[in-house]
Amino acid sequence: MFWHNFIYSLKVLFKSKSLIFWTFAFPILLGVFFNMAFSDIENSEKLDVIDIAVVKSEEFDKNIVFKEAFESLSTGDDKLFDITYTNLDKAKNLLNDDKITGYLVFDNNINIVVASSGINETILKYVVNEISSNEEMINTLSANEINNELQKGNYNINYEKIYTNVYELVSKDTAKIHNISNKNLSYTMIEYYTLIAMACLYGGLLSMYIVNYKLANMNSVGKRTAISPIHRGKMLLGSLFASYVVQLIGLAILFLFTIFVLKVDYGNNLPLMILLALVGSLAGLSLGVLVATLIKTNENAKTGILIAITMLGCFLSGMMGITMKYIIDTNAPLVNMINPASMITDGLYALYYYSTLDRFIFDIVSLLGFSFVMIFISYFGLRRQKYDSI
Repeated sequence: MFWHNFIYSLKVLFKSKSLIFWTFAFPILLGVFFNMAFSDIENSEKLDVIDIAVVKSEEFDKNIVFKEAFESLSTGDDKLFDITYTNLDKAKNLLNDDKITGYLVFDNNINIVVASSGINETILKYVVNEISSNEEMINTLSANEINNELQKGNYNINYEKIYTNVYELVSKDTAKIHNISNKNLSYTMIEYYTLIAMACLYGGLLSMYIVNYKLANMNSVGKRTAISPIHRGKMLLGSLFASYVVQLIGLAILFLFTIFVLKVDYGNNLPLMILLALVGSLAGLSLGVLVATLIKTNENAKTGILIAITMLGCFLSGMMGITMKYIIDTNAPLVNMINPASMITDGLYALYYYSTLDRFIFDIVSLLGFSFVMIFISYFGLRRQKYDSI
């Protein structure tokens, strides 16, 4: 009886043109719109390499901290500065001709010379201040180390070795930014994550439709089902399983379209993303079953309620504004802890931004818990339904 109900439910679902549109076509259309809107947004906001000059001097040659820092910041594919090492007159001419943002002069202090104020000038000043702070810390630690040696009665001190050891220690343990994320780090990916979350939750339309189809107060098929000897639990599981299969087909099409047509780079954890989508789809389907079994109204009203819940969840998870999730997490964290859309997007963030799977596993468990609670409530709500006449 389970398989008979499953196959029958599949046929019913695939015959509904509106469900096929919302499950298969709508997420793809929305993905196309996202691609059109965000394809060049980051390229237009990307910072260019900043041209600066450094006036060569004996003081600069002795300054290990700045020499190493500037060498690091001016090499590689993601370099920040393009540095010209020259004399003072040449640096002034380059600045007057707007060929550089500013130049640095090393004497007793570090002087930054710029022609105007702007983003590049601010970045230059900030970087120099950060390097100066590190240099001051290294000098302080070196002085403390030398003082400790003197207090021990050791007057044969290798000052250069102490300074080098402290410099290497500070360079290793502080002020280092390690990129543990994927190379495709991009805040516009949040929109694609919420798209996946929305597609998972829209599966609730499938489960709600098929459960409504089996309810006696909704149509004639439900009346015949109500008086049949079929077990309510088997009926619910068969319908849910059929909805799940259809939903997975829609998700597979969405993933293939975004990857091969829209060229969305989901990173190196695609199998785990698919696992999260599978669990997220179960959460969406269970939500649809809950709305179908507990809310006593017509099918159109139930559809409106489910879509409203889904879109509200997507809004709170950042679909309509990427800062909304941060605002909710900061001011009302409990809301997103029970929001399945937020659980899905949060799990995707965990794969995308973090090097461990702790947060991802927590989101998987949370989604499974949410699904279990929804199905449990729906099952007992379905069992308690009675009709005076059919």
